Amino acid sequence: MSFSSEVKEELSRQMSNAQHCRIAEIAAITSMCGNVIISWDNKYSIKMRTETLAVARKYANLIKKSFRIKPEISIRTSAYSNKARTYTVNIKNHEESLKILQATKLVNNDGDIEEILSVQNNIVIMKNCCKRAFLRGAFMATGSINDPNKSYHFEIACNNELKAKQILDILNIFNIEGKTVARKGNCVVYIKEGEGIVDVLNVMEAHVALMKMENVRILKGMSNYYNRQVNCEAANIKKTVNTACRQIDDIQYIIDKAGIDYLPGKLQDIAMVRLENPDSSLQELGGLLEPPLGKSGVNHRLRKISEIADDLRGNTQGGLDQ
Repeated sequence: MSFSSEVKEELSRQMSNAQHCRIAEIAAITSMCGNVIISWDNKYSIKMRTETLAVARKYANLIKKSFRIKPEISIRTSAYSNKARTYTVNIKNHEESLKILQATKLVNNDGDIEEILSVQNNIVIMKNCCKRAFLRGAFMATGSINDPNKSYHFEIACNNELKAKQILDILNIFNIEGKTVARKGNCVVYIKEGEGIVDVLNVMEAHVALMKMENVRILKGMSNYYNRQVNCEAANIKKTVNTACRQIDDIQYIIDKAGIDYLPGKLQDIAMVRLENPDSSLQELGGLLEPPLGKSGVNHRLRKISEIADDLRGNTQGGLDQ
């Protein structure tokens, strides 16, 4: 089961005790993936299609608990795959359909299909608890979420820009920043930041999925931290090795061109110690001298040797004065 299916399965088992929250969730699912059918004699019926059993089950249970209406559920198997199924929830009775549509404010006072998309003016989502329920229903209807082990991506596909703005406005009320992108005729609301996805899971009350995602984020954070540490240490080691190789090259060049005696006595000592200990750090080299020398002192003498080697190569002007 995909992570997206796990989240929807978790949300499908939640049933709010408040009638107004259940109506908000029904309104979202009906609006996002439902169809209102009006017959030639002005009789209403509602049909909701989904490829997710958890969504069909939740929608049917919401209607049953909220309106004491038992919808019909039909299942159709794809001709191309026995595993692909489409679940259809039907409310065929006119009075029952009209009752649901009026409660969810999906019809106006004249009986025409009309939805109030303004978050401020829509009585169905006036309360914050109803906004949570509405967002939960919208996600169950047309939403998806990636496995956090692979990437962070949450989205809800809307069939128009006004619906997408409604979803964005609800997210903003909970201080969650979403973005939109056009895709295949839809306007998709999406979140790509891990923190934002955790927040939206919390708003929808998908607490099990939230904990799973937080665990993944913690492990990823630790992994990234240790990767940075390793990379930093590797870079430092590379820098140390390159510096040591350059120092040895300078010393060997001086010996080949002018002999070790070309260097003053103190520089001869550190030169020989460096040649004999190519892998040692500056601090370790200082401990091998008599008397011992600090890291900065070792670094100063090796820089002086480098300057002398450059003088011999003709790159700089200088002498042997200490």
